[in-house]
Amino acid sequence: MHLETGYYYHIYNRSNNKEVVFREYSNYVLFLSKFRHYLNEDLLVIAYCLMPTHFHFLVKVLGIDVDKIKKSIGILLSSYTKAINVSYNRNGSLFQKHTKAKLIDNEDYLITLTTYIHQNPIRSGLTNRIGEWPFCSYPDYAEFRNGSLPSCQLIKNYFHDTKQFIDFSNNSIVNIKKEYWV
Repeated sequence: MHLETGYYYHIYNRSNNKEVVFREYSNYVLFLSKFRHYLNEDLLVIAYCLMPTHFHFLVKVLGIDVDKIKKSIGILLSSYTKAINVSYNRNGSLFQKHTKAKLIDNEDYLITLTTYIHQNPIRSGLTNRIGEWPFCSYPDYAEFRNGSLPSCQLIKNYFHDTKQFIDFSNNSIVNIKKEYWV
């Protein structure tokens, strides 16, 4: 995984063999808590979505020591895996070996990726409406809740107001190009 300070990245990983890694509400909360613990100082979260078998984070790298950040991502996944293994009497790794980090190199991609991340629960059939999935940053963007993990202002600056963002998000569900899907 390649990271550079000051750049935006789509960080994501999937479970091994499509195993469910977030089995219940408390699992999602635990993962986000561990994310904050290990990475909150080094990564600015722009958008995120946790799905039963994978996760997506759109982040800006703030930390200078990118090797430390990469190691912290590994520690996050290992720590979460250990907790799940104990809780569910299982063994082995949950996530695929390599977490991916895709550079976001332009503003259109930044906006498109935010929408893509928020639409994941709809495309996966977990919900019918973009704001119904609680384990993503969309409710914070739409001002349905006031979460402290995502920094929404960067993306919201591209829109006149929250209503325009909501309309864009709802209307672009069919317009996200397959090239952006991971």
